[in-house]
Amino acid sequence: MMNNENISAAGGKATSQNPLITTIFTADPSAHVWEDGKVYIYASHDMDPARGCDLMDRYHVFSSADMVNWVDEGEILRSDDVTWGRPEGGFMWAPDCAYKNGTYYFYYPHPSDSNWNDSWEIGVATSKKPASDFTDQGYITGLGGFAMIDPCVFVDEDERAYMYYGGGGKCAGVELNDDMISTKGEIKEMEGLEDFHEAAWAFKRNGLYYLTYSDNLDGLNRMRYATSDQPLGPWTYRGVFLEPTGCSTSHGSVAEFKGQWYMFYHNQDISGEGNLRSVCIDYLNFNEDGTIQTVIQTKEGVQAVGAPPAASPVESRYSAAACEVGGGAVLEITSHGEKVVTQLHSKGAYCQFDQINGENGGRAAIHICYATAERLGKLNLLVNDSDYSLINALSTGSSLNFTGRASITVPLNPGNNNRIRLTGGNGEISIKSITVSPFND
Repeated sequence: MMNNENISAAGGKATSQNPLITTIFTADPSAHVWEDGKVYIYASHDMDPARGCDLMDRYHVFSSADMVNWVDEGEILRSDDVTWGRPEGGFMWAPDCAYKNGTYYFYYPHPSDSNWNDSWEIGVATSKKPASDFTDQGYITGLGGFAMIDPCVFVDEDERAYMYYGGGGKCAGVELNDDMISTKGEIKEMEGLEDFHEAAWAFKRNGLYYLTYSDNLDGLNRMRYATSDQPLGPWTYRGVFLEPTGCSTSHGSVAEFKGQWYMFYHNQDISGEGNLRSVCIDYLNFNEDGTIQTVIQTKEGVQAVGAPPAASPVESRYSAAACEVGGGAVLEITSHGEKVVTQLHSKGAYCQFDQINGENGGRAAIHICYATAERLGKLNLLVNDSDYSLINALSTGSSLNFTGRASITVPLNPGNNNRIRLTGGNGEISIKSITVSPFND
């Protein structure tokens, strides 16, 4: 599998390709189009190596202006930021985001006690920006409880907001007050849904409300949907519109962007593991009567709409020739006379780039140029001694083909004293260079 993730370079891809995000494992995508004209994906993060659903943490956000070139906006919230959460952390499951009154509201399920499945709450973090500077505000009182997860918030044309959530066969909905962090009226169980499991998602098209969700098909969930002329139902069941994706879970969202509707979902095509999932996008089409056509899952993904993004105005390249190696890693000279790092297959082998310029500090995109014949190699990333876990290096076809590009956004300190270390031990991977692009926000 080729790694075609393209974060900062303009052009380069004809289609988005599936899976869409390849450097880290992401799932449960909640997609929204905001006033800046971009589409944003708020996804859960399957941390690697996987221990199970309890290790999901460190939410990332991804944005695009053309549906093909995607920017990792970086991490916006982790369990360490949640003072009311379970002391062991983890369990940061499927989130959503809403915008109202000039504020972005990030909703996420998280247990408040070590007895996790009995203590689910719906947390809220807020920001004036769509993909950074979120601060936790606690949880919505009166929601949550046993297996009640997967919040979705829909803001109607009249600015009234509704939350849908649920699990274990029960789906509930309630109107939110204008503050977006408290409920208005009674919580209602959603009526008319057939075989509801979890993953509620609501949207509106041509005056008709849609509620999508995953079902209980053993081992391989499908996505079903229902419609209503009222935001809280009762609902009329309409059928299955996304067949199993090959993953033991199914979770998705629907959004319209520049006149076309899209289905955002996840599969496990990269890892082959149900706890290491990857976000995908395909077209969502409707029949004349408003019913949804079955989504065709593709490897190509979707085509670009609009011009590709411009290259980052600030971009610094650091050649492997200037890095420190150890633990068995070596610097070799290629037939083109370039120095590259090889022998990263041994446990503890590493290369380290020093004096990385973080400009004014804050978010910066790191792009790793690599080559590997492995189907799936991995590198452990440390930035200023902070561990960012394993990142993926997908096959480039050979150890001499340096077309691989693994990209992730992390915080850097101001100035040029930042340090980036890549440690191997998970397949033979060669490193040619890294590129750093500060956001300067």
